Amino acid sequence: MGSLLAVADVDFSPWKHQSVLVVDDEPGMVSFLHRSLTQRCGWVATAGSVEEAAELLNRRHFDLIVLDISLPGRSGVEWLHQLRDQGFVGDVVLMTAYADLETAIDALRAGAADFLLKPFSVAQMLNAVKRCFERSSLRRENFVLRRELEQRDYSIEGMIGKSASIRDVCARIKRIAPTPSTVLIHGESGTGKELAARALHRMSLRADGPFVPINCAAIAEDLIESELFGHVKGAFTGAAAGREGLFYYARGGTLFLDEISELPLPLQAKLLRVLEERKVRPVGSEQEVPVDVRVIAATNRNLVEEVAARRFRRDLYYRLQVVEVLLPPLRDRLDDVPDLVDYFIGQLAARLGVAELAQDDAALARLTRYSWPGNVRELKNLIERSLILGYFADDFASDEESAAVSPAPTLERSGEESLAAIERRHILGVLGTCKGNKSEAARRLGVSRKTLERKCAAWGV
Repeated sequence: MGSLLAVADVDFSPWKHQSVLVVDDEPGMVSFLHRSLTQRCGWVATAGSVEEAAELLNRRHFDLIVLDISLPGRSGVEWLHQLRDQGFVGDVVLMTAYADLETAIDALRAGAADFLLKPFSVAQMLNAVKRCFERSSLRRENFVLRRELEQRDYSIEGMIGKSASIRDVCARIKRIAPTPSTVLIHGESGTGKELAARALHRMSLRADGPFVPINCAAIAEDLIESELFGHVKGAFTGAAAGREGLFYYARGGTLFLDEISELPLPLQAKLLRVLEERKVRPVGSEQEVPVDVRVIAATNRNLVEEVAARRFRRDLYYRLQVVEVLLPPLRDRLDDVPDLVDYFIGQLAARLGVAELAQDDAALARLTRYSWPGNVRELKNLIERSLILGYFADDFASDEESAAVSPAPTLERSGEESLAAIERRHILGVLGTCKGNKSEAARRLGVSRKTLERKCAAWGV
């Protein structure tokens, strides 16, 4: 009776998508483990030898291996040593009916996560497996947190501003967030697309899961498939060990695909299939792995035009735009500039360890007359530069440019062509100030170097 209660107490609901490989040459033990684990895990495979297990492991990822020590040909401990040498990082539970102190020490040195002495109860086995899944979950969370810290841009925690346009965006995000639907965010570079995606995640039912961002424009074309879907050992030159992709690490949470328009067309087709079937196939694998992920995509391009130009798949566009969020450029909400300036001064002064700048009405008036082609990111960079210098920097636009964009109604009358001319003049002016250094110019403008190069190419510069 006590054993049955112990089994009932082992809650496997958080691990329903985990995969397990059972390796044992005893049919009865294999049947027992397969039956017990299949009821609780997403996928359970079995093998009767090290060779058979290695073949399965080369074809797909497993979160856990339950491995017998005494196997025909090669022992489980020997294979575990080899797995660790090859870079396998998953947990392994070793089983044996002939345990002694030397065997236990050898198992621990080989990197076993747990040790089961046959015969064992269902509860003992399930508790050992659960402990491994908990450790695996912690490793995954740590990976996501480290990646978040590495990529952190000290983004604002909320949407700053009181304008009607930003209030509409906040209301839309609040309505969309609790749903499981895919979201497509539109906005120019620097308008806060990742901020909106994080807000959608925080207010969703997946808030306890990971938020995993990836910039599709920042990864080489030949690596992005592996980055998203993972790969098995030997899938390509240099793949000395298998690796899980970002879809795997985002399980139970949100995957944010920034600059989705930069995905190569062949990969767009694979992403479409993942969105439709909720399964990913690691590079080089014949097996598909189910994933429970909400996808939020973002772009600074007009995807309708990209579809018409055959640079973006029509079917993927319709699959992504279930719900859309449009972020307004800063030039369309200049009334929010004072609030943004106050926020960035307080936030960045604390991070930089410098004194806050006193309010300067003349500088503030100048900031609210500027068109901000780099949007909120450009304003943030300007405030950071000003805090370092100790005064409000005025190198963001010449007097002629300020006059050209002031007041705001002039922008509306001037039309898109005039606005494009203003943007071109400003960007080329910054490039000139930086003596042609595109990396520095992109940093000052608050845009990626790739975006800057694309604009320069369009202008024949």
